Amino acid sequence: MNLQGKRILLGVTGGIAAYKSAVLLRLLVKAGADVRVVMTAAAQRFITATTMQALSGQKVWTDLWDEGVPDGMGHIELSRDRDLIVVAPASADFLARLATGLADDLLSTVCAARRAPLFVAPAMNVEMWQNRATRRAVAALRADGVSVVGPDAGEQACGEVGDGRMSEPERILDAIAGFFAPGLLRGRRVLITAGPTEEPIDPVRVITNRSSGRMGYAIAQAACEAGADVTLVSGPVALDSPAGARRVDVRTAEQMFEAVRRHVPDADVFISVAAVADYRPRRMAEQKIKKTEGGGLTLEMVENPDILAHVAAMKGGPLCVGFAAESENLAENAQAKRLRKNVPLIAANLVQEALGAETNAITLYDDAGAHVLGSGAKIELARKLVSHVAEMLATRSATPARGAGS
Repeated sequence: MNLQGKRILLGVTGGIAAYKSAVLLRLLVKAGADVRVVMTAAAQRFITATTMQALSGQKVWTDLWDEGVPDGMGHIELSRDRDLIVVAPASADFLARLATGLADDLLSTVCAARRAPLFVAPAMNVEMWQNRATRRAVAALRADGVSVVGPDAGEQACGEVGDGRMSEPERILDAIAGFFAPGLLRGRRVLITAGPTEEPIDPVRVITNRSSGRMGYAIAQAACEAGADVTLVSGPVALDSPAGARRVDVRTAEQMFEAVRRHVPDADVFISVAAVADYRPRRMAEQKIKKTEGGGLTLEMVENPDILAHVAAMKGGPLCVGFAAESENLAENAQAKRLRKNVPLIAANLVQEALGAETNAITLYDDAGAHVLGSGAKIELARKLVSHVAEMLATRSATPARGAGS
């Protein structure tokens, strides 16, 4: 990830999640950003300014009345050369004050007097996050154009479980990178399927596969970074939603098919990454099937709908991108699938190298032939794929994106 030369102001408010701000700062600096840190008095109860100064290589600002700022106007001077302001963590108190325009310390006045865009990453107890006053504040901030990253669900420092955890620094970094991305798909609507499906045998057993969903989620993230309006239809996975994507959770192939049919009429691009089960049991047993000693189990299977083929056959439908996970004869099988399903682009990989892994190796196949993306982290390959899709869209038609100008 390259943020070389990007100028960011990182605001830190009070909360145990302040320790994550140090990790975020380190990631930003590693990516090449110039980061200026402003901390509230409460934030300094959890992490020291000395720590943030060591990580940023710059003075950390904490006092509205700092005499080191020309004319005593830190709230003006500190933000004017910044490309982006990020407050992480953003406490319930800070969000409420920001939403109502209160500005009585350095960070709140910097945000009130800003010209740069503002991201906030909320962090608080689950009940504080669900509090109606907090929800009103967040809704007001969103209406004012503030980007809200998270929060995530999980176990909290207080011992309770639920929404309110500050998003992980890597996810916030992805949102920041998306803000600075060139916008190759800006104005485009992208529909993506990801993950496995589960086909029930009885109330406790399912037929599924080993797909982790990581590749599909990486593509959703890359599309968001490129400025697209992204809808992600996901099978059951243990992954956080990409920042900026709308997620629709499904379990079976039929549920995924119905979700795609609902959303595809508005899509400019459909990317079918999900490992959809080809078959499902004809009937699901109403009760758990009991094991019989020495006996076997026979299941009658029926074919699931072919989601990619259905979308590809739509008159005036979106640009379709399929995935081919093969165990052998990669080029031959991928091209055969592309022609059989009549899709412009197939991304192919060897299944034994990709399932469950953080890395992948992908080759694209279209009418022009093979395009080797190489091997690497899935997010890097996803960005290359999105770039290729953007080029195809540009040459496919001179008509504007759906919804553009409306």
